Amino acid sequence: MGKYIVTGAAGFIGFRVTEMLLQDGHAVVGIDNMNDAYDVRLKAYRLERLQAIPGFTFCKLDITDREAFNPQSAIRHQQFDAVINLAARAGVRASTQNPWVFIETNVVGTLNMLEFCRQHGVKKFIMASTSSIYGANPPLPTPEEADTDHPLQPYAASKKGAEVLCHSYHHLFDIDVSVLRYFTVYGPAGRPDLAMFRFVQWISEDRPVHINGDGGQSRGFTYLDDIARGTILALKPLGFEIINLGGHEVITINELVKSLEKAIGKTAHIVHDPPNPADMLTNWADVSKAGHLIGWKPQVGLREGIQRLVDWYNTERTWASEVLTS
Repeated sequence: MGKYIVTGAAGFIGFRVTEMLLQDGHAVVGIDNMNDAYDVRLKAYRLERLQAIPGFTFCKLDITDREAFNPQSAIRHQQFDAVINLAARAGVRASTQNPWVFIETNVVGTLNMLEFCRQHGVKKFIMASTSSIYGANPPLPTPEEADTDHPLQPYAASKKGAEVLCHSYHHLFDIDVSVLRYFTVYGPAGRPDLAMFRFVQWISEDRPVHINGDGGQSRGFTYLDDIARGTILALKPLGFEIINLGGHEVITINELVKSLEKAIGKTAHIVHDPPNPADMLTNWADVSKAGHLIGWKPQVGLREGIQRLVDWYNTERTWASEVLTS
């Protein structure tokens, strides 16, 4: 069995990756600073679940703190098979308000974890990147070779910087790196600043459903378990590779609302807000490379994934209905 560091372990994707690794019998040191970028009740909920599973150790650390990961750090005597760096500041709109924290976490934090790998002899590094890196008008479906030099927001720009750092550490120090570009992830206990969680809460609680623009923008939604499974598959030796992980069912925001109305059994009260210039009009992943390199393809269809999310919300509604979504 392996032993892994997962940064952002109390985060949406980090939690599920950690849970799957533990369920397979691996040991995981989970790192998270438990910040309040969004309602911390979600992070506490995820962390409580992880702490009930044998093989999990939690360290409350911030990956931007260089001293926390130096050779004299608390985890210096342990040997790890890989670092799975899922700690990040995420959110295309939020990054326009405070770009500094995105650079600190996504660029400097990634550098610190790469340095940890170099200093401690960890040979495998996984980095979570984003489909937002493809900019305004990518080819559809979008392959990994598409242009990434024109990001629309500081969030995507910070991920581009982190990707380049990963390549330099692979080149200089022979660290095996898998950069995973995630496409619009959703699922139980998801981020409350994203459409899926917001819409489920707003429709369930008879609150106005705010849509930016006319709702014609579309997304290739990807269920959480598919993303976590692909992340674990990418632990295999690959050299240096950039791999899309994304959903195969692309729908408009208007179509999404209709699907959620059906699953919840209520009608949405829609309010149209102005379009946000930080938003992409669409995303749709070409995942042929993921299939070829790591044997991955999406398995959870959108209808099933939406129902799982709604069922989770109904189970946790007492507190989930109070989660801040702005």
